[in-house]
Amino acid sequence: MKKDVLKIAGKSLKSRLIVGTGKYKSFTETAKAVNASGADMVTVAVRRVNITDKKKPLLMDYLNPKKIIYLPNTAGCFNSKEALRTLRLAREIGGWKLVKLEVLGDKKTLYPNMIETIDSTKILVKEGFKVMVYCTDDPLLAKKLEDSGASAIMPLASPIGSGLGIKNKMNISLIIKQSKVPVIVDAGIGTASDATIAMELGCDGVLINSAIAHAKKPILMAKAFKDAVISGRNSYLAGRMKKIHLANPSSPNKGLI
Repeated sequence: MKKDVLKIAGKSLKSRLIVGTGKYKSFTETAKAVNASGADMVTVAVRRVNITDKKKPLLMDYLNPKKIIYLPNTAGCFNSKEALRTLRLAREIGGWKLVKLEVLGDKKTLYPNMIETIDSTKILVKEGFKVMVYCTDDPLLAKKLEDSGASAIMPLASPIGSGLGIKNKMNISLIIKQSKVPVIVDAGIGTASDATIAMELGCDGVLINSAIAHAKKPILMAKAFKDAVISGRNSYLAGRMKKIHLANPSSPNKGLI
């Protein structure tokens, strides 16, 4: 069977699970969870995770950026100006050009401000960034992001950190069908079965942070998500049976005794 590799902006990922690095009890726990997940890529909140102050523990000491892809993101940014400054800083610090953009709209829902998100995407693309973009599950706005040069579309399943799972499968499916770039469900996934559902819908990947970091046993949950993503992807590739509205016996009717 041909190797099933996820390609984003020229980078090849063996794992379709992307893992966040925030909310863990320590960098040691972060590293153990990431290793258990099998992820090739981790998100790093530039405004929150220490990647510069050598007097304090550095994430790089626990997760080698030469062995795993760092994806700087703009978590905590509520306007375009903040988001652009944060990603420009990330490029200056570590030379990162593949980035994740989120421009949040309000502090209660943490839904993205799509007007500023689209505008920011256009600016970053012009500056040479490869932008993976957190967005609402609106197919029309997702298409605008792709047309603006986004390298990956990252629709929310439900509000960030809510653990509510995928609330609108139809919209996610519509985004998948129309997109020519990878579609990665981001935000709201609560447990491993949610990730399997996302993959069975045809998503190219899922991004998980809270569901692993807030689990009673984060390392074990990371392993569960690894298996769930693989299982969901295999199920999608296998092609599920057609749904019917009446019973259909498993055994043939011919040749009955």
